[in-house]
Amino acid sequence: MAAATERRRHSGNRSGRAGNSLRRPAGSAKRLLEPRRELTEPGKLSSRLPGEGGITGPDGSGDAAAPASAKPRRPGEPAGASRGSAWALRGGAARQAGLPREKRAEGACSESIAATTARAMRAAERRAALPAALLLAWALLGPGSTQQCPPADPGGMLRFTDTHADIRVPALHRVPSALDPLYGLVRRCLDLVQQNPLPTELLRAALNNPALVKTSQVVQYELGYVVCAAVALLFALAVPAGGVCFCYHRRRRRCGGRLRVHWRSLGCCRHCLLACLSATSVVSLAAVICALVANQRVTEQMEPGLVAVPATLRALQQHISNIPQGVQMVVEQFEVPRERIIADLGDLSRSVGISIHSQLKAATYTVLADLRDRAEELRASLHHLQTVERTARALAAARARLEPALQERRQHLVALLDDPRCAACASALGRAQSLEPGADYGQVPSVERVLQALSDLPGSDFPESIRQANATFNAIPELAVERMAPLVQELRLELAKATEKVRAIAAGFPPPDYARLASQALRAAEDGSRPYLQEARRLERYRWTAGMALCAAVLLVLGCNAAGMALGAYGLRRRQHPGEPECRSEAGARFLMVGVGLSFLFSAFLSLLVLASFLVGGNVQTLVCRNWGNREIYEFIDTPGNLPPSMNLSRQLNLRRGYNLSAAYHECKSGAGLWEVLQLDEPYDLGEHLEASKYAAAFQKRLADFSARLGDVRLLGADGRRDLRTFARSGVDRLDYGRFRAEMRNPVVKTSLAGLASSLEGLQKMQRNGTVAARLAAEALALWRVHNSTVREQEASVAKLNESVRFLSALAPHLQARLNETLAATASLEAALPARAQRLLRQELGCFARKELRYFSQYLHWVGQTLREEVASCQPLATALDNGRVILCDRIAEPWNAFWFSLACCTFCLVPAIVLAVQLAEHFRPGRRRLISTGSDETCPFHIPRVTALKL
Repeated sequence: MAAATERRRHSGNRSGRAGNSLRRPAGSAKRLLEPRRELTEPGKLSSRLPGEGGITGPDGSGDAAAPASAKPRRPGEPAGASRGSAWALRGGAARQAGLPREKRAEGACSESIAATTARAMRAAERRAALPAALLLAWALLGPGSTQQCPPADPGGMLRFTDTHADIRVPALHRVPSALDPLYGLVRRCLDLVQQNPLPTELLRAALNNPALVKTSQVVQYELGYVVCAAVALLFALAVPAGGVCFCYHRRRRRCGGRLRVHWRSLGCCRHCLLACLSATSVVSLAAVICALVANQRVTEQMEPGLVAVPATLRALQQHISNIPQGVQMVVEQFEVPRERIIADLGDLSRSVGISIHSQLKAATYTVLADLRDRAEELRASLHHLQTVERTARALAAARARLEPALQERRQHLVALLDDPRCAACASALGRAQSLEPGADYGQVPSVERVLQALSDLPGSDFPESIRQANATFNAIPELAVERMAPLVQELRLELAKATEKVRAIAAGFPPPDYARLASQALRAAEDGSRPYLQEARRLERYRWTAGMALCAAVLLVLGCNAAGMALGAYGLRRRQHPGEPECRSEAGARFLMVGVGLSFLFSAFLSLLVLASFLVGGNVQTLVCRNWGNREIYEFIDTPGNLPPSMNLSRQLNLRRGYNLSAAYHECKSGAGLWEVLQLDEPYDLGEHLEASKYAAAFQKRLADFSARLGDVRLLGADGRRDLRTFARSGVDRLDYGRFRAEMRNPVVKTSLAGLASSLEGLQKMQRNGTVAARLAAEALALWRVHNSTVREQEASVAKLNESVRFLSALAPHLQARLNETLAATASLEAALPARAQRLLRQELGCFARKELRYFSQYLHWVGQTLREEVASCQPLATALDNGRVILCDRIAEPWNAFWFSLACCTFCLVPAIVLAVQLAEHFRPGRRRLISTGSDETCPFHIPRVTALKL
């Protein structure tokens, strides 16, 4: 019994291990048949033929045509292997560790085929959507799927050197000032004084024949100024004359004396006089401050303005004389686009080849991957068909050997269990009676006919064919470099010719002789302006000195008035009686009289300075600046006959026929070139010399005429096509796999030998009869031997058969469609690749031509802009004229007019100040007394007795 128990334990352990080893392949097969999950790196095709390196790109890396659902493989996981296949390989290795050498070799082969099978099935499932992939491939290869040229890169903008930066006439503008309200008031006053328009007839006569100018015409035009001048002269004569009269009467004590003390309301009158004189002084002080500021501003702007005149004229002369050098420097800047084009030519052929390859690789790699999958399916199908054939025969033979042994065991068990001495054996009797073979694999369909049809396959080396097709396709960039080398050399020669044409721009540009007259006129203007500028500096110094001196005199008068009012008011507050003398108020009266005397003294000088400044500044504003601002002065100059022949600006500047100063000014203002404004011996059109097609036409023609065959790729040879067609006609998809599955659902033995043996062992323990117990133990051991030696082997074979049947049954429904679609896609792609590669080549060359044309266009546009706006621009002449108006009118005339206007206010405020000061001085002196008191608190603060008055 102990020996039997030990044998059962030993056999149980072996059966457990064997059971595990037999169950693992089933689990592995289940995992292998799960839906495929891509775990390969992006850009790599996971399924590979044994011994094949996969489909790679031209740089040796994996192709980029993997499905979009592909996921990166995990670190440490072999490329191209899923978790299921890796588990199967590890499980297979673990199983084979305890098997004999022959079994391990067979197991290794089986595991390799199983892994290949799993990859093929996953590829089959992944290719289930092959029509969609073919539609995408045809969309990529169709004639309408043209890739647009890439957008212009911001880095592709050319940067040129500023060739004329040191010769500029900067534009001047009117600077806002705090005196702008005063400037506006003065302009409005001058508009009231001079309301006449520009005196065209008077100026024509004055310029052409001064003897014909009549004084009445001048007076009529300058009537406003004449009236103002008469008022100023009258003021200059009347005020000093009034001062002389005042001095005479003051000497006779007829004015400026003392007040009578009996006058009433002296306080109110004195306060009114103080307020009026204070207000007059404040107005005069504000006016004199504005006059001082304006006077200083005139001086500050006069010197830079006088310096800017010859500097601007010299800059214009230098601008004209430097035109040839500037044109040459502009032409030399063609090196910038030339170097860029040369760099692009160096990379043209390879970039074109890479671009063609990248646009074709998706469809090409998809078809190559389909061919590889079909080859894997062919090899796996052959292996599984052979496995089905061998396994079915082996199972049928094993069944024939198992049936006698089971029959013998059934007879012995039935006899033993039916023995009356066997206690409780009736429960196992039914299972013992059904102890017979189950599945009969002699009834399944034969696959021998299919194997005979596939006996000569594979006739071609699919891995080598796919590798060669992949290598040929990946060699497109190198092939493009080789076949485009002559084109690149021709383009370099055309670029050299274009460089010579660009250099001819400088030779064909109009010579500077056409600007010689303008340069001479500018030089003459510069030389003729020097004496006048020096005289203007001298007169400006005198004007500034006189203005500062008279402003100081006005400030002195205002100081005397302020001191007189302060001392007089303080003295009156300290005085006890109006008739009593008080030194402070007396001193205040004297200060006021000093101010009156200074006013009489300087009034004539002030009025004369105001008159002179008014006549000059007012006529500059109304005759020059106003008409310069509204362009009437240009119309006067443009009208024939207004200027003498010696002042004909159109002839002196050599303006184009039909052009006058206004037209030339507007053209220059809008950015025209000198050659477009001045008269040339021969007309010159810069636009004709700056047409990009003139320089890039031959360049573009070379690119348009080039053609090369770059897409001749043999994806699959005739032997490979024949193998796939044979595979499609073999009948693999027509086998009845349902009968295989139905038979595999039946067990090897209808009754479980392991369960029956365990039941017998349980019955053995219940027997009291030793003989029956021994026979039960012997029968159980015999069943265990049959189960472990025969049944388990047949179950392992059934598992292997199940795996092969599942693969073939999963492949069969889609086999014909996949093979036909793969063959059709391969043939279509082979036919379409050359034409598509040619279209892509033309497209890439067209994009390259447009890119290089942009370089030419950028450079030529810059040339035209630089010549018109900088090198040979007419705009500096218009800028010089505008600067002259800004300097003369905005920066000199406006503060000049503000100066005389402010000084005139001070001058006219002297008259009321004189009257008020004289009146106020009488209040500051002590009053004269009367004999009879009026009783007024102001004149008699205390009562004087009558007797005392009689004594007096």
